[in-house]
Amino acid sequence: MSGCGTAVSTGCDNCGACKRALDLHPPRVDPAFLREGTDGAAHLDLLVPDMHCAGCIATIERKLQQVPGIVAARANLTARRVGVDFEPTLASPDAVLEAVEHLGYAARPVDAAGFDAAESDGTGRELVRALAVAGFAAGNIMLLSVSVWAGAADATRDLFHWISALIALPAIIYAGRPFFRSAFRALRVRTTNMDVPISIGVLTAAGMSLYETATHGEHAWFDASVALLFFLLLGRFLDHRMRGVARSAAARLISLSARSAARMAPDGTASYVAIERIVPGDVVHVAAGERIPVDGVVLEGASDLDRSILTGEADPEPVGAGAGVFAGMLNLTGPLLVQVAARSGDTLLAEIVRLMEAAERTGSPFVRLADRAARLYAPAVHLLAALTFAGWLGAGAGWHAGLSAAVAVLIITCPCALGLAVPAVQVVASGLLLRRGIFLKDGAALERLTGIDTVIFDKTGTLTEGEPVFVEGPAADSSVWPVAAGLGLASRHPLARGVARAAAGRGVEPAPLSGITEFPGSGMEAQWSGVPVRFGRREWVGATEEREEGGQSEIWLKVGNAPALPFRFADALRSDAVATVAALKSLGLDIMLLSGDREDAVALAAARIGIRNWRARCLPADKAGFLARLQANGHNVLMVGDGMNDAPALASAAVSMSPATASDISQTAAAIVFTGRRLAPVMTALRTARAARRTILQNFGLAIAYNVLAVPVAMAGLATPLIAAIAMSTSSIIVTLNALRLPLTLRPLRPATPAPAPVLQEAAA
Repeated sequence: MSGCGTAVSTGCDNCGACKRALDLHPPRVDPAFLREGTDGAAHLDLLVPDMHCAGCIATIERKLQQVPGIVAARANLTARRVGVDFEPTLASPDAVLEAVEHLGYAARPVDAAGFDAAESDGTGRELVRALAVAGFAAGNIMLLSVSVWAGAADATRDLFHWISALIALPAIIYAGRPFFRSAFRALRVRTTNMDVPISIGVLTAAGMSLYETATHGEHAWFDASVALLFFLLLGRFLDHRMRGVARSAAARLISLSARSAARMAPDGTASYVAIERIVPGDVVHVAAGERIPVDGVVLEGASDLDRSILTGEADPEPVGAGAGVFAGMLNLTGPLLVQVAARSGDTLLAEIVRLMEAAERTGSPFVRLADRAARLYAPAVHLLAALTFAGWLGAGAGWHAGLSAAVAVLIITCPCALGLAVPAVQVVASGLLLRRGIFLKDGAALERLTGIDTVIFDKTGTLTEGEPVFVEGPAADSSVWPVAAGLGLASRHPLARGVARAAAGRGVEPAPLSGITEFPGSGMEAQWSGVPVRFGRREWVGATEEREEGGQSEIWLKVGNAPALPFRFADALRSDAVATVAALKSLGLDIMLLSGDREDAVALAAARIGIRNWRARCLPADKAGFLARLQANGHNVLMVGDGMNDAPALASAAVSMSPATASDISQTAAAIVFTGRRLAPVMTALRTARAARRTILQNFGLAIAYNVLAVPVAMAGLATPLIAAIAMSTSSIIVTLNALRLPLTLRPLRPATPAPAPVLQEAAA
């Protein structure tokens, strides 16, 4: 290599020789991975997946520090990462990477910020610190209170009260910040929330206690103020953690995905770049043991993939040229060259995170009911506290007793239990479904699912595997194969994708096409060397050949004025389709099948699965119209489909579900998306929804019963502020524990014996 070594190491642009050298030999490590280290050094984080023991750590750290220019090296066994500080004028990022590889360890640069962002939880840490301070203070004040309760009087009692004040007041100021900030923001805009009466109750109890201490009073409630904060913080932390279950599960999926990729240059060399810089059309190299960095299609190589990160299925799946792969899948056995199909933000894993965020943002009617109750709570509680204070004054009990009872009312009526009743159950249910490969886009979907009385299935790709096997078509040397391959690669229809796979298996290169347009429910249209081509339904392309009965799937290609040619396939039912339909019937649900396929194919599928009510040759408008008529007659419909032609029906149904392999528009229209090759998630979602509804109603009952019993007790002066704090927190904990029971309340179903999955023969949808 010509040019100065420093220029190649640091990427300077002071001489043309360096530029030419960098053009011929691009760096393996993208500068985007570098961060500023200590004392002007550069910092690089490397992922070293083969590092598995303390000996590995010692070897890597010792050997790296012997490399000229490396200032420090620190290995993290848990994260399988090595952080290296080096002088950029003495060593290059490539030299650091090669030093690790020279020790026998595979390594690649990572963006540590991507991992740290998933682990960052400032709110959670603040709540933990506040909870620790409140707990420590409450414990010590309780010990001091024991002496007062035991009979300490006069100067001894005052001393214990002052010591309690010195502990309590700083603790209240620090631990109460989450509530005080929220209350201040509400009051600043002239409104109220549940934190306003909480803050008033805590500060009033502390102020009364300080007054009692200064006037040598017999009672002080520092223990009640701090204990109230402790229990409130405990409930808020539990709520925060439960709300983070779904997010953390999705974040764990993202943390398992690659943060960099080995992008191939035209000359065959590979350089590591940040995943955000990978664009569709790039080719990346994925070594055995690495995860697929982005969604794409295998160009070269053969291997086995662990798809469990997305599908939950542990069995490896063999892949070869033409196979679609998704970000996060683990490459097990052989190297692959993958052509990128989507940016990092558009992968299936990224979509999962968006689905979970959408589910969290969308509230169900139960959530909206609880929110309205919480908004009404603040003025109602203020009125009850004022009436209590006035009532005690009117009874001649004095302001001290009246204020104590009013504070107890403020504390004991905190609607934490009501606020937790719905979100606690929804987050537990979302996490439970997520672990089973079911993702909620709409937080209200589970509630609507409980009212379903009719389930409508699409056929191809929903009740069937959706990956037809090619069995018959044009001759292998026919000139139409390249055209069919190009159209198949551009489509999401199962039969079109099957043609593309069949063409790849025959070594056919896709023909260049222009003006590709997809017509939902009909097919695709494009231009090939100025000749119009159509690819889709028999009638749409204008096929004149007599139909061959026998139920085979078929898709037709017409090039110009030449006769249309068929490509025929066989498709198989999902392995548990028969069992799932039988289970749904056992719940008293009506099951229907709507398909765009021809009548003999739909009739065969319906007979195999056990569906008596079916319709064939349904266009998108037909399906949507049929659903609209059903729902106008009072039926609540669950639509399960995967194709673009299902999107209108999915959007109009009361609840809709799509497999993760569905077209993008269908996933957008569906409220629930499930992964894997089984149909069981439909039944799982329904059972979980019914169990969640029962649990939510139980929580509402518990919260209402608590307030009905607690408010009169507090107004009658039978509960001190401390007892009120304990009672309020206990109600929140009970509601939370009841929500955590949800997985145990799923009522098992008697399993239906599935029939062997037959091969169905059908017409193209």
